[in-house]
Amino acid sequence: MEIRSMNANKSAMKGMNQMKEELKTAAGCLMAALLVVSALGCASSMSGDVYSRQDAQKVQTVEEGEVVMVREVLIEGTKSGLGTIAGGILGGALGSAIGSGSGRTIATAGGAVLGALGGSGVEEAATRQAGLEITVQLRSGEVVSIVQAADQPFQVGDFVKVLRRPGGVARVIQ
Repeated sequence: MEIRSMNANKSAMKGMNQMKEELKTAAGCLMAALLVVSALGCASSMSGDVYSRQDAQKVQTVEEGEVVMVREVLIEGTKSGLGTIAGGILGGALGSAIGSGSGRTIATAGGAVLGALGGSGVEEAATRQAGLEITVQLRSGEVVSIVQAADQPFQVGDFVKVLRRPGGVARVIQ
């Protein structure tokens, strides 16, 4: 009877340890997902219509001009490192669920490395956006080119305003 009781206790302990590992893996996956979501939410806008809190109530120079060229471009996504961290955590958590002993260590490390690479790519792809390179001939004769999100249509011949701030920041509005 005692041997059966000891075997039942060992089996119960093994089941509890396995459950602990699964909970750790699930918690790691949840934390990684939260990091990715927060990273995507932090991506700044490239729109001509959106201002950050720091940009509000700042003086801008307004110059009028005519659009002489419009070209579609791709604005690369953010590379903040949060996707890399989240992917590494997720990959490591998933890798730790494989094998035992030194095999688990190798799987955890490999999962973390592959997850970090994948997470970086996911962050950049998820925050990438279509843009326009708008070339404007100002009334002064100066020609400027500004890249911004493709959230407004611009055509050659449109009369527009170029809003400039110190430091080279500018946007084109209708």
